This record gives sequence, structure tokens and C-alpha cells, in this order.
Amino acid sequence: MAESALGRLLRKLREDQGFSLREVANRGGVDHAYVYRLETGDKEAPSEEVMAKLIGALSPTQRDIDLLRFLASHPISDMGLVDFAAKDQSVTVDEFNMLTSVVNRGARPDYATSLARIRRFMREEEDG
Repeated sequence: MAESALGRLLRKLREDQGFSLREVANRGGVDHAYVYRLETGDKEAPSEEVMAKLIGALSPTQRDIDLLRFLASHPISDMGLVDFAAKDQSVTVDEFNMLTSVVNRGARPDYATSLARIRRFMREEEDG
């Protein structure tokens, strides 16, 4: 099975903290092989209990917690979009959700342009 969006974000968060798979597993009380399967995409939909343990082990920001939970419940998400959101911390979970629907509609993935359009639309909605 191909890598999952959830797995990609989990791996990035783990590596950003300098943790090995075993360290995250031990800190969270989760089997290291299961963490590996999540990261590689062999498993895609962990329970809320497992998510809570991994979140506790990784201590991510609230935004990253929300992204992890979104990806756990939406296993088919664009990998490039996950990378884009991981690099651009200003992307909110609501914006990420909107971007997933743009990407899933078959539009050529120009995340920055799509994000700018979403933000402009949201401003217009607020103004009026």
C-alpha cells in the first residue's frame, strides 16, 4: 500500500522532534510496528484512542492535532497538499479542508493560488 497522508504528517512530526519510531511508541504506549504501519500507509484509520496516545507522545500544536484528526478521518488526501500545509503553518484546518475539495475535483494542484482564492472568498463572505 502507498504512503498515506496521515502517515506522512505523523512521520514529519516525529522526525521534527527527533524521535525514533520506538521512542514515539514507548512515549504513547502504542506498538512500534503499528506506528510504522500508520506511517507507511499499511494502516490508515487509527482509533481515537490511538490518535490520543500519538498526540500525547508527539505534543504537536493544536493546528497539527486538528490536521492529524482530519487526516485520520479522511484517509484519501493529497500528499502534496499535506506537504504544503506542513510547510505553511498559516494554513488553517478549515482552509486545508477546502483545499482538499479543490484538489479532489481534479484541478491542477497549485496550492498557493487555490489558498489565496479561498482566503479572498472568505474575506468577501465576512465583508458582505
